[in-house]
Amino acid sequence: MIAVQLAALLVVAVGAWATVMARDPVRQAIVVSLYGLALGLLFFAFQAPDVALSNIVIGAVALPTMLMLAIAKTKR
Repeated sequence: MIAVQLAALLVVAVGAWATVMARDPVRQAIVVSLYGLALGLLFFAFQAPDVALSNIVIGAVALPTMLMLAIAKTKR
């Protein structure tokens, strides 16, 4: 179980770094979505399924959708 938790922490750390390093706003929105999924997996690994499900809905679906809509609206 500890190995799964360490692997999840490593994936989240790499995802955070990738989010910061992305320069294009569309790419940032996509990476933020993947980061939200990674955080959801981290919460599942630490046995917090209710937090994981809400994080997946907000961090992996709602936030990137709002970002993509805002990017599309401002590019016109």
